[in-house]
Amino acid sequence: MTGSYSTLSHNRGFRLKQSQSKVFKLTCLATCLTAALSLAGCDSNNAREPSTKQITELVSAVQNADYVLPHSVFEKYSVDGVLVIETEENKKNVKNKLELSFPKDVHMPSITFDVREVNEIEQFNDNNLAFDVDNYNETSLHLYVDILHGEEVKQRHSVSIPANYQGTVFFPFSGEEASADIGFWGDPPSWNSEELRMIWRSWKKVGEDYQGFDQVRFFVIGNLETKTMELSNVRFRENPETNPLWLSKLVDMFGQSTRVDNNVKVTSNTELRERAQREAEALSSAAVWNDRSQYGGWKKGPKQQGTGFFRTQKVNGQWWMVDPEGYLFFSHGPANVRMANTTTYTGMDYNNSELRKIDSDELTPEDSIDIVSVPKAIRETATVISKVRRDMFEWLPSYDDPLAKHYSYRRTSHKGPIEHGETFSFYRANLERKYGDEYLSQWEDITIKRMHEWGFTSFGNWVDPMFYDSERIPYFANGWIIGEFKTLSGHVNHWGEMPDPFDPEFAKRARVTIEKIAEEVNGSPWCAGIFIDNEKSWGEREGSVQQKYGVILDGLSKNSKDSPAKQAFSIALRDKYKTIDNLNDAWQTDYPNWQYFETGVNFNTHGQNLISDLSMLLELLGEQYFSVVHNTLEDVLPHHLYMGARMANWGMPDEIIKASLKYSDALSFNIYEEGMQPEFWAFLDEIDLPVVIGEFHIGTATDSGLYNPGIVHASDQTDRARMYTEYMESVISKPYMVGAHWFQYIDEPITGRAHDGENANIGLVTVADMPYPELIEAMTTFNKDLYKKKFDKKQ
Repeated sequence: MTGSYSTLSHNRGFRLKQSQSKVFKLTCLATCLTAALSLAGCDSNNAREPSTKQITELVSAVQNADYVLPHSVFEKYSVDGVLVIETEENKKNVKNKLELSFPKDVHMPSITFDVREVNEIEQFNDNNLAFDVDNYNETSLHLYVDILHGEEVKQRHSVSIPANYQGTVFFPFSGEEASADIGFWGDPPSWNSEELRMIWRSWKKVGEDYQGFDQVRFFVIGNLETKTMELSNVRFRENPETNPLWLSKLVDMFGQSTRVDNNVKVTSNTELRERAQREAEALSSAAVWNDRSQYGGWKKGPKQQGTGFFRTQKVNGQWWMVDPEGYLFFSHGPANVRMANTTTYTGMDYNNSELRKIDSDELTPEDSIDIVSVPKAIRETATVISKVRRDMFEWLPSYDDPLAKHYSYRRTSHKGPIEHGETFSFYRANLERKYGDEYLSQWEDITIKRMHEWGFTSFGNWVDPMFYDSERIPYFANGWIIGEFKTLSGHVNHWGEMPDPFDPEFAKRARVTIEKIAEEVNGSPWCAGIFIDNEKSWGEREGSVQQKYGVILDGLSKNSKDSPAKQAFSIALRDKYKTIDNLNDAWQTDYPNWQYFETGVNFNTHGQNLISDLSMLLELLGEQYFSVVHNTLEDVLPHHLYMGARMANWGMPDEIIKASLKYSDALSFNIYEEGMQPEFWAFLDEIDLPVVIGEFHIGTATDSGLYNPGIVHASDQTDRARMYTEYMESVISKPYMVGAHWFQYIDEPITGRAHDGENANIGLVTVADMPYPELIEAMTTFNKDLYKKKFDKKQ
């Protein structure tokens, strides 16, 4: 047994629970006997019966040791892009050890172990899965582990393995921590350990039965360099006792971790104000850099025609944005520079249903609404709805405290055990502590000065409209098309069901939304472009028919009388096939007539002709969506760029990309990987349109005090800075890239943003508004040569 848990775990030992059945122990015994005989060189056909002494020793070992996956499991693996490095030790497989290489030209190289024989064991009710690694690389390795049942991912975990790390990696597979629904994206550890703890990837499936699993998969995503590592000793271990205070007093009065100290943590109001004063003095002369125009364009580059607004142009084989004065422009800066996502649930709610009413005419989604002022009379009805959450805070202001103005309210949640309730913004409270009554105007000024000092050229999406009128830094305006229009359900609806763009109500709501954006932008040349919507549930780019075309299958299942999309699909299919017999011949179906078809149809199998038509209808759906948005923007905001719908790399089907090309001035993708792998993103070379990254980030849960690193993991703040630079180098090497926006400006709350519990270290600044020095230094250094590096790539 390698590695260590803690003093607690050493005292307990790793005994298998007394409650585990004899079947479990005998299964392990049989495995151990088989392995022992194999290692002894015995022919299985002529093996001698083990002696009583051997059996006694083996039973004793089973009762007092981890359950190590047997050799037979380590031999039952399949690879997809991973190279298994052949060595003599590997061939013998004496220590359940493999040397693995994850190539840089494979997007998601993986190795999957068949563990069906382990699946027969039903006693994994309080265990963690552990394995030993040796990271051979001089840089960190972001490793993922999936627990699968068939093709379904039951659990996904990931971790950044530091450079040259040798030791144990683990994650709670079952037990209290694994099953707890506390509303976090990443949970606090329920016991202390010096080993590497993997982070639960995204949100848990609460109530899921994790006993049934067939495979364990190890993989990486989008690595820029080939990474190699040794994997060995995969095992299940009994969890140590849970610390009864693991969820208690997590957050101090500034919203910081009570359990981690670092160079950006503040300890008093006095220190907070002193740091703010020093920064204000250092930024007193901050301005747009001398080699840049007032809009951030590159004055040393070849000047183009200025039109008074931002536009795009290809220059010397590269796509660029062009600023209103005609200078080449690359958009780089943080997204989500606003207060709307800074609140977290306090564990209180009010006895007032009126407060939770949502008007169908609203234009702002719940997670984008700023602080909501709750009347005193309603606050007096406050009651504790979650003592667990309430106890997470060392301090919250009383309702008569001056900082109580930073309480707010969420009427709905996307994820988590609290459906609605009181929230609080530690970030806003800290700004008031720093700057006094004028904290918002001070924050606006300091934030813009930081952007100039750090060399950023613009804000990204979701910037507070207070910045629109500053005329000091370009920004991107945005809007969501929400309302009571029809929807379509995909295989997975990440942020909600897909709007039915054929519904006339959708076009109506699009116009209302875009007219509101136009009112806020007010024809300003500082608006670099418009984003509409974000990460819609189009479907997966790869996967099963249901995963790729779920929204179309859902549409076909509906009655045309109730679904505008189904009406459009029916018209398209009638135009193609003319008669129902022709459709039946192609799809291998037996619909009696078109009237029957229009009442709704479902499928048990998917032939190739059907799949081709599903693809056709998905493109038709995309064209309708993008044409509605584009045409409305063209009518209402004709001088501003339409930057597309910010597709996530899990939701960018080829059909939707193709549909968007006809209507977008630039494409936008949210790319959460180590960088832009040339092979995976090669299709953008062929498309030949300007592209902007709407979101990317890198974080860490080691020295930040937060419990989740975000989507892309670094091993610490220094590694985070390195990875940022490598990511941006990969971006500017692509001739079609015209921008990249870091998500987000501010760290998420330790106890999770109220909308869905995200609690990641993804900010440029902390909850106390302290910049992370390592990351900011890397960003400033990169930005100094940003334009020259990008321009020189094609010279």
